[in-house]
Amino acid sequence: MPNSIADDNVLWAAQKASAVLARDWRQSVPHRRATDLLDDMRGAAADAVADAVTPLLLDPDWVHDLLTPMIAALARDPWIDPPLRFSRDALRTGAILIDHPAATITAAILSADVLRAQPRPHTIVVPGRLTVVRYHRGGGATLSLWHAGREHADFSAATASPAQPVGAVRLSDGLVRRVDGRTHGQLIEGAQADVVTLTANIRADSATLMREYALDDGRLVRVAALDDAASRTQMLAAYLREAGRTDAADAFARASHDPAPFVRWAVMREWLALNAADALPRLHAMLDDPNSEVRAAAGRMMPLVAAQMLCPV
Repeated sequence: MPNSIADDNVLWAAQKASAVLARDWRQSVPHRRATDLLDDMRGAAADAVADAVTPLLLDPDWVHDLLTPMIAALARDPWIDPPLRFSRDALRTGAILIDHPAATITAAILSADVLRAQPRPHTIVVPGRLTVVRYHRGGGATLSLWHAGREHADFSAATASPAQPVGAVRLSDGLVRRVDGRTHGQLIEGAQADVVTLTANIRADSATLMREYALDDGRLVRVAALDDAASRTQMLAAYLREAGRTDAADAFARASHDPAPFVRWAVMREWLALNAADALPRLHAMLDDPNSEVRAAAGRMMPLVAAQMLCPV
């Protein structure tokens, strides 16, 4: 029993110290410097946000001063829980340092041993967002670059142009690069030591899709939604249809103008299943949608809906 009480006291003290650390850290000068800067960038275009965060990443003292209090706290008490969200796999250990509507700043360590042991990937990802990256430790690695073009309004997986290699960059310590992940993919190769990065992912003006291309011939292999907002929209549209919410026409109408064409059409399908009469004008407008696949789907659906309305079951 005494040991149990002692353990409980240790954990309680660590929780209290962790809360104080989180409060003080978020009020610290380096944290406020980043969040104040990003507050000024709310609603700004992606390039403007990238211009604003670049001096932050160029300053090695900023991340040092940001992380030093947490390192010191952990040295004093290994039970301390730093106020960071971590992710970890065999290759990469990462943490979100700043999570802001304008940009997310993350730190990561890539294991050179794992990079060397793994076979070369067969694909490269075009992630869909503009980023600014500081290679705090380059590890002697090389960054191979691929260009895949921008995801335009009429993008279709069936007609997508292949990605093309466009050279390579040697990663030196402290190198800061702007990488347009809306048009480019990159691959870190040949690391002799662990690679340490600090990355600002800019949220504005992002693509709607992540794209993955084969390295052997550049062909498009697969696409995926860039974030979970698209999935949430589709899920909520399905829920409204399942719940019989015929009063939600305004919500369906707004969601049917989503920037992602696959979301627009998924919402329209749910709306038609719920109330075809309300959805019909918007379906007709989709005959002129910017995306050819949406236009084609709307063209196939129009006569079916018209026939159903004329001869309801």
